[in-house]
Amino acid sequence: MSGIRRLAIGLSLVVAVAACGSDDDDTAEAVTTVAETTVAPTTSAAAPATSEATDETTTTLGTAEPAADFPATVVGDAGELTVQERPVAIVSLSPSLTEMLFAMGAGEQVVAVDGSSNFPEGTPMTDLSGFRPNVEAIGALRPDLVLLARDRDDVVATLDTVGIPALVLGSAGDIATVAEQIRVLGQATGNVAAAEQLADDVVAGVDAAFATLEAPADEVTYYVELSGEYNSSTSDSLIGALSARAGIVNIADGVDPAAGPFPQLSAEFVLETDPDLIFVAHTDGSVPTLDDLVGRPGWADLSAVAGDDIVFLDPNVASRWGPRVVELATSIATAVAGVGPG
Repeated sequence: MSGIRRLAIGLSLVVAVAACGSDDDDTAEAVTTVAETTVAPTTSAAAPATSEATDETTTTLGTAEPAADFPATVVGDAGELTVQERPVAIVSLSPSLTEMLFAMGAGEQVVAVDGSSNFPEGTPMTDLSGFRPNVEAIGALRPDLVLLARDRDDVVATLDTVGIPALVLGSAGDIATVAEQIRVLGQATGNVAAAEQLADDVVAGVDAAFATLEAPADEVTYYVELSGEYNSSTSDSLIGALSARAGIVNIADGVDPAAGPFPQLSAEFVLETDPDLIFVAHTDGSVPTLDDLVGRPGWADLSAVAGDDIVFLDPNVASRWGPRVVELATSIATAVAGVGPG
């Protein structure tokens, strides 16, 4: 390979349904979980509306029935939720879920998103937060469905007391879960056919990314850096699951089981394990350069530096579990295919 690769995760996900509305993306839990870049918030207003209800349809996560009838019952991370009518005033406080909505063509149903939901361009961003949900501010928008990646401070129960349904779909650790969540969102929002197509396209896109990739002849180790403090991710994360499909070995696996999928490593550990490939996706807002990394004590001697195998990923794409996971898979496959002496 020639030179350090900066893989721009800008490939367009080709889906049969057109993305509409504005831009939306999922927020993250500091760098010890799935972190996502924030942007300056704007404001938007919401107005409720109703649609005619029909027969009830029941679905569980991953087994959504291909029907858009309402009331519709779905199951998320906080349990079962019945959506009485097709939502027309959705508030999404998760950038990943926002991306799913717009990719399946549900953007016109979204009246507000959190301050980190910055994709696709034009989402109705506000200063709402999925990390510190403000029930009063959410209620002021008069939503008929709220989407969350986590049930922080029992916000789901609190919203229920004021008659606002909330669906929680947390961080996905594999492609199957991403597809399941897309289908559940389709059921809950009345976009079943489009969601089914989108889920199928995401799975097919990821499969295609790895279809022609040959497993490395020799073991290839890799390190994912999420911050300058050596926060990383294991194979139990989405980026880890994709990397495992590429046949590479994560140096963070088993280091700190108590930390879950996002442990914090040390400078000494990274130097000792000497990874062959390094993915840089700082989700703490810092933007390191190649010179910053190579200038760290001992880094000039790392195998990844010698082989020009430091790959800069878009932090948002690398940390979110929406439809752009196809772009992430493509970047990983491209990086692994090029691992070797510089």
